[in-house]
Amino acid sequence: MLNGLFTLPIDNPVLIFFIVLAIILLAPILLNRFRIPHIIGLIIAGIIIGPHGLNLLARDSSFEIFGQVGILYLMFLAGLEMDIFSLLRNRKPGTIFGLLTFGVPMILGTVASHYLLQLDWVTAMLLSSMFASHTLISYPIVSRYGLNRYAPVTVAVAGTIFAILGALVVFAIITGSLSGDMSAGYWVRFTLMVTAYALFIIYAYPRLIRWFFKTYSDNVVQFIFVLALVFLSSFIAEAIGLLSIIGAFFAGIVLNRYIPSVSPLMNRLEFVGNALFIPYFLIGVGMLIDLGVLIEHPEMLLVAAIMCIIALSTKWIAAWLIQRIFHYSATDRRLIFGITTAKAAVSLAAVIVGRDLGVFDDAILNGTIIMILVTCTVSSIITERSASKTVVRLQDEEPTDNAENVVSEERILIPVANPATVEGLVNMALLMKNPKKSSPIYALFVNDDTKQGSQYAAKRILNHAAKAASAADVSLVPISRYDLNIASGIIHTIKEQNISEVVLGLHHKANIVDSFFGVKIENLLRGTHKMVWITKCVTPPAATTRIVVSVPPKAEYETGFASWIDRLAHISQQIGCRILFYAYASTIPHIRAAIQRGRYKIRHEYNQVESWDDMLLLPKVVLDDDLFVVVAARRASVSFESDYEKLPSFLTQYFADNNLIVLYPEQFGTATPDTLTFHDPLSQSAESSSHGLLGIRDGIERLTRWGKKILAGKKK
Repeated sequence: MLNGLFTLPIDNPVLIFFIVLAIILLAPILLNRFRIPHIIGLIIAGIIIGPHGLNLLARDSSFEIFGQVGILYLMFLAGLEMDIFSLLRNRKPGTIFGLLTFGVPMILGTVASHYLLQLDWVTAMLLSSMFASHTLISYPIVSRYGLNRYAPVTVAVAGTIFAILGALVVFAIITGSLSGDMSAGYWVRFTLMVTAYALFIIYAYPRLIRWFFKTYSDNVVQFIFVLALVFLSSFIAEAIGLLSIIGAFFAGIVLNRYIPSVSPLMNRLEFVGNALFIPYFLIGVGMLIDLGVLIEHPEMLLVAAIMCIIALSTKWIAAWLIQRIFHYSATDRRLIFGITTAKAAVSLAAVIVGRDLGVFDDAILNGTIIMILVTCTVSSIITERSASKTVVRLQDEEPTDNAENVVSEERILIPVANPATVEGLVNMALLMKNPKKSSPIYALFVNDDTKQGSQYAAKRILNHAAKAASAADVSLVPISRYDLNIASGIIHTIKEQNISEVVLGLHHKANIVDSFFGVKIENLLRGTHKMVWITKCVTPPAATTRIVVSVPPKAEYETGFASWIDRLAHISQQIGCRILFYAYASTIPHIRAAIQRGRYKIRHEYNQVESWDDMLLLPKVVLDDDLFVVVAARRASVSFESDYEKLPSFLTQYFADNNLIVLYPEQFGTATPDTLTFHDPLSQSAESSSHGLLGIRDGIERLTRWGKKILAGKKK
């Protein structure tokens, strides 16, 4: 019985899967000690265990299926993680590099193949289509370093599409001419099918995913739905004559803005691909390589060497030209070269079809296999080294905080009480926080001694919040405390944990006399000067089309002005949508300057308003899929106006069915904890009677601060 299990090649599915998992586990651990990219280790492991090595495993249907899924997953993630705004902004260098990275290898490769390999011109052009194309083998390295939104990386990925499409066209023309199918009717049908396919993906996919995300909130169901869309796009692309990897990349581009980069869904997509499917593909590539042929036929080594030199040198020339044209650094050139060097899927398809047509012999076939190994190795090493140097350089170039550009530290607090709203609050906090910072999120549950099972409820809700945060690979600090009331518990936690902002769910009225925000939120606003976000999400934020922001007059004078712009910029980057600012003429230049200082890569527009009456026109501007953000102000603050007393009725009347955020920026001033200690029915009227005194006090404090600044300036 045991002898049957250990016959070579191994055919037991359990043992096969164990060996593959062991390789995926051990390759990074062993090679990290030698600072060698683990991608090379996976390919070498495939050579060793494959049919041309120790013959432990056969390249059976499981490797073909998982390998095909892996390359599709790789291209899908490349499109999904791309910064669309950066792609549009770099469309000129992306287009030029696409023409270079396809044209240079195609032209020089054809000439070199004709004269050095003694191939006829048609066969030389078919071989050069392999030199022109490339596969994003090293893209996981770029993603691991967090450079997938870096401009040169975007240019390299854009060039990949041009290279693959160009190689596909050449490949189709030559193989069609050799097989005799080059009629005008064929090209008309092909053009019409490609156009119909592109229109279907562009117009149907966004509507499908918005509808699905609004209807089904379960992360697992959303994960399966997204993968179904990807493989449907890949299948249709293959059915009409395109490569399936183009369909996967196209789906990633279209779905990009609906899957935030810091979200549970994105974390699941990246985890499954990087942990299983992509390594399976790389091991499968290694299993195709037969190094023994070089020993039996050493003359093939010359063919392989020539092919490797042509493939590497032509891609380097393309990277050097784009560096010279757009003045990139030498490290950027090496990064672009590393990303666009590796050969795999398209090269394999071309050489196999060419051999079936009788235009490629065994020397070209084995030379292609060696070229795949060499280019993948060179690509991985150069990308790894260039990416590490780029990260160090970008960190040194990060703008330092100064008196004009101060964004407070992110320590976000989420008070939780209702299990139904916990996940929505966590997701909103994930959209707000800077993905480059590893600061945790704080979740607070204030226990109530008057209710039974309060401790059990706290543990259950906080565990739910921690689970939602961990799904996006973000740590969460649970806090359970006893206090006199919820507002008091939040205030004390803000002070103890040095919280920068609080994210709350919008109050649901218990009875007709309740206020719009509720007593708890109103007490909180009076008791702290920290930034407070009051949110209401009717639909998933990822389906947001635009962010419309209403800004009060003199908002630029508030302490937290830069902070709330920073948070909204992060939300815009994560969702991939535009921000429309509706602000006063004096405020717009300050918003624009804050965005420029923060180097936020977002699309933003400005619309001037002159009075509260202009705000009444916003219901005609805000669409159903928009996120409406109202920058409010506490009483007696610089940006407060009496018209904002109408805000609750205005929001209730016109924005009941919209995603809504009302934010109160951080402001100078001391809290009034006396209104928070006990729930006093007279506290509202007492506060109303003291507004005038508070305004005078705050005005004197502001004048004192401004006076000190003026005196300090004169001394200088």
